[in-house]
Amino acid sequence: MKRAYPTFIAECGTDYLVYVPDMDIFTEGQDLEDAIEMARDAIGLKGISLEDDGIEIPEASGYQGAVVKAKEDTEDFDYTKGILTMVDVDFIVYRRRMDNKSVRRNVTLPNWLNQEAEAANLNVSKVLQEALMERLAISG
Repeated sequence: MKRAYPTFIAECGTDYLVYVPDMDIFTEGQDLEDAIEMARDAIGLKGISLEDDGIEIPEASGYQGAVVKAKEDTEDFDYTKGILTMVDVDFIVYRRRMDNKSVRRNVTLPNWLNQEAEAANLNVSKVLQEALMERLAISG
């Protein structure tokens, strides 16, 4: 599920401050490119955290809605004086990238096949992962 959220980026000294009103996220970057990447990462992390808690990921508002929220939510800094851009995140891809912990699975193979795999110095776990990804049409 891919969504694009209106995001404010405002230069403040040597930093670029970031505000994503729909997700109530504040972050920062060292330059404009870093600020956009930090926004994308923060949106992705917040989105999958919400999903894990059983909470629906908020819909993205339009530019006008974002400006209204920014004027209401920011007391210390006026983000509306910066640039307003859209930052997109594919939550499925983000979750896949972030959730790389290994899971132990028992696999049953005929003995002869296991011996052939060992003789060929094949990593059975890696072969299984590659086969599953191919079968599910998932790119790594």
